[in-house]
Amino acid sequence: MLTKKQMQLLEFIDTRMRKEGVPPSFDEMKEALDLRSKSGIHRLITALEERGFIRRLAHRARAIEIVKLPEALGGEPTAPTAVGFTPRVIEGDRPDSPPPAAAMDVSAAAVSLQIMGKIAAGVPIEAVQDNDMGISVPSMMLSGHGNHYALEVKGDSMIDAGINSGDIVVIQETSSVRDGDIVVAMVEGYETTLKTYRKMGDRVALEAANTAYETRILPAEQVEVQGKLVGLIRSY
Repeated sequence: MLTKKQMQLLEFIDTRMRKEGVPPSFDEMKEALDLRSKSGIHRLITALEERGFIRRLAHRARAIEIVKLPEALGGEPTAPTAVGFTPRVIEGDRPDSPPPAAAMDVSAAAVSLQIMGKIAAGVPIEAVQDNDMGISVPSMMLSGHGNHYALEVKGDSMIDAGINSGDIVVIQETSSVRDGDIVVAMVEGYETTLKTYRKMGDRVALEAANTAYETRILPAEQVEVQGKLVGLIRSY
């Protein structure tokens, strides 16, 4: 599934290449999508490449190749994605070691949450919403108030906080957070990321939990906190 901005950019590139035989420049892409910086275009291009829609050719300026198009733009339909979660049982002895102290009893009452899409734990990506998937989580994992939803983590910037790419994080929908909370933050109105939140006067620091990533310090008005982490689910 592509976000609205990703779809717009892919359509713009495809239209330009069909018309002129060459892809548009990054400045033309930025203007067409009404973005404030070319860094947003770089992130959209990377997202399209990771999803297999385009290919960047090395050592050639403005070299972008359309690999495929989504069905909405005239491409071939893809196979439907399996919905829901099917547990797998592996035969074997029960381990002697006790479960982690923070582990919850799976026999606790379960609540169904929607997986609203993917959240970046790395370079911010656009918010992705896909309400067709859901997951059951222990009710003890949820706080006593507010709405909750789930997101799939993409990236490795929070690995030192125990959050891996492919994990499902459970988020309490709130804008009220404290320093040190791991939050879902929307940056500049269209990028979302999962980071540790720090308030610094009129600025906000979004800290990674991986030394390979730098802390982003942004004006407070460019950061909108949409929720905080309250739980994590991992499949093996």
